[in-house]
Amino acid sequence: MAKSTQYVLSVLVENNSGVLIRIAGLFSRRGYNIKSLNVAETENKEYSRMTIVVESDDEKTVHQIEKQLRKLYDVRDVKQLDDAVCREQLIIKAGNDATCRQHMIEVANLFGAKIVNVAQQELMFELTGEPEKINAFIDLLRPYHINKLVRTGISALERD
Repeated sequence: MAKSTQYVLSVLVENNSGVLIRIAGLFSRRGYNIKSLNVAETENKEYSRMTIVVESDDEKTVHQIEKQLRKLYDVRDVKQLDDAVCREQLIIKAGNDATCRQHMIEVANLFGAKIVNVAQQELMFELTGEPEKINAFIDLLRPYHINKLVRTGISALERD
């Protein structure tokens, strides 16, 4: 069985209603799974940039996705990002009593995470970084009872 590889696509689209559903529909109709999707307005309010992460064991499949994306009316540019700065944001609530608070703060300090809310039984942290850093932070907080977490998905820009 071939090893699955993660591909990051940067898709510049016109900032119109319905664009996201058309792109998601393209993936759905063809049976492609989106591992991560992040969309936001660019420096030009007429456009949005989508960062789409897909996993595939076949690079031809990814090239096919790129070709099909380019055919969509609102799509202005599609790039596969090989050399890019990739970041993700995490907000996480952890802890179930005050005894673990100091240990969680020490872990947060190691990773440069910010404490954004303090409750009686739990702390809420915010962390931005590469996906591997986010995963490592989550793994170190697991023993302290993770109550909830949310991740943004990858945002990426190619290097010059």
